Amino acid sequence: MKLKFLIILIFPAFFFSCMAPPQGYVYLQDLDKSRKEIRAVVDSIKYEPIIKKYDELLITVTAPVLDQESVAQFNLPMTAYLTPGETGAINVQQSPAIQTYIVDHEGVINYPVIGRIPLVGLTKSQAIERIRESVANHIKYPVVNMKIMSFKVTVLGEVTKPGTIPVNQEKISILDAIGAANDLTIYGDRKNVLLIRENDNGSFDYVRFDLTSSDLFTSPYYYLQQNDKIIVEPNKTRQLDSKYGAADGYKLSIFSMVFSALSIIASTSVAIISIGKGTK
Repeated sequence: MKLKFLIILIFPAFFFSCMAPPQGYVYLQDLDKSRKEIRAVVDSIKYEPIIKKYDELLITVTAPVLDQESVAQFNLPMTAYLTPGETGAINVQQSPAIQTYIVDHEGVINYPVIGRIPLVGLTKSQAIERIRESVANHIKYPVVNMKIMSFKVTVLGEVTKPGTIPVNQEKISILDAIGAANDLTIYGDRKNVLLIRENDNGSFDYVRFDLTSSDLFTSPYYYLQQNDKIIVEPNKTRQLDSKYGAADGYKLSIFSMVFSALSIIASTSVAIISIGKGTK
């Protein structure tokens, strides 16, 4: 009677354990153990985008002065494009385009009235302050606003929707980027995700992430910079598919699953027989 009762308890547990997702597919597996330490580190990280070469910047200046013409000279005018009409007439585009500044290869922008202002390597707030100080020599109490229009990151490899992701809010983490790519495929290696970052001096940073570990949150590369590249490499199953062909790789995967299941069944059976002998 006891043996039958043990079998009733063990086999449902075995069945549901087989249904559990493999550990290699679960994100942040140790999060509960190190939540307090992570919170302290994350709170100490102050993220802010850094101006890079070839960034496209939208910069506007306002000031509480009566003479708005003096303020207008520090803002680029709106432009409208001329397009040919069906009858040969020239039509003006109804929605004027906003002009922007491009940080050139030397890291500077050409600003109205002021001239060349070096911005590369500065944080966004530092760049705003540098422009504000320059404009303050001409008008009182200027307010400068800036937006990085060209902020984007690229996600490639074993994700559902690879491609380039525009970032309107100028802040994106590696998890946000993977989410925007509709998550990794089942063939993505969650323990070996590569980040490539190009620096202004021409060098590259190569950083690897383990998405199953909560150490991800403590990395200084957790928040991405503009033009970062994320590459999700294939796991061993996908590599087998590539090496032996999809059909052979699938057979190997099935064989591995069946072998693991038989091993568990054999171990469970031995345990049941041992318990049964012990109850006699």
